[in-house]
Amino acid sequence: MRDFRKLEIWKKGILPVKEVYKLTETLPSTEKFGLISQMQRCTVSILSNIAEGFSRKSEKEYNRYLEIAIGSAFELETQLILCSELGYAEDKEINLIIAYLNILQKQINALISIISRSKRR
Repeated sequence: MRDFRKLEIWKKGILPVKEVYKLTETLPSTEKFGLISQMQRCTVSILSNIAEGFSRKSEKEYNRYLEIAIGSAFELETQLILCSELGYAEDKEINLIIAYLNILQKQINALISIISRSKRR
């Protein structure tokens, strides 16, 4: 049985999740059903799709889940920028999470490239 918890990319994705949850605790309650809910779902979606894709039997399916994960990562980055623009959080805090997220985005892209190359062989 495959164990997604051993994937470095999954392990590194835990930190942004924690940071997003900490950040959303400080957002205005008027955003409970807006940014807060959406940001939490996005950040969880990234890790969930990495894990679920890893469980799939084909590389094509795994690749598809990774594409969904990276889509969620870019969606979350957009929401973080909105938090900054709306003055909901300090730029330093937002930029730190975005930095973690950018690393994760690059790793997901690299994994997608590796899978795509192996399919061509």
